[in-house]
Amino acid sequence: MGQKPAAATMKGNPIKLSGDAPGLDEPAPDFEAVDNDLKPVGLSAFRGKICLIACVPSLDTPVCDTEIRRFNEEAAGLGEDIVVLTISMDLPFAQKRWCGAAGVERVQTLSDHRDAAFGLKYGVLLEGPRLLARAIFVVDRDGILRYVQLVPEVTEEPDYDAALDAARELV
Repeated sequence: MGQKPAAATMKGNPIKLSGDAPGLDEPAPDFEAVDNDLKPVGLSAFRGKICLIACVPSLDTPVCDTEIRRFNEEAAGLGEDIVVLTISMDLPFAQKRWCGAAGVERVQTLSDHRDAAFGLKYGVLLEGPRLLARAIFVVDRDGILRYVQLVPEVTEEPDYDAALDAARELV
């Protein structure tokens, strides 16, 4: 743990990431975010499940919309052992509204808006706009980080197949 976060780009412009990026095969840092009902939820709530965590800048942008809809579709075939979480800085009310409008029911959205605990603990907090970078993390049943994908250009989609395969391999 303790890797220095790298820079990403947003529309080609470099942007610095804040926080400490966790290392592969190390315990995934616990964090506290807020669900759509304003209840605190941490990674520890999903112990015993494989977690595919997609962090995105904002659900109300075209790429994030596409990404989470895709993960929602894929979640139907992942089985009960894999939980798909999406974390953004969007307010819980906005996340709930977006999920309802998009018909997203298989992905659980969490808001990191209060103190950016997830963003800082995973090294994906974009300095300046105070949004999260686009990244995927896969955590095994024991809470160990097994896969990380930081998308270098925030406005591009992740490698869905690689992330989904990483989660499926842990079942």
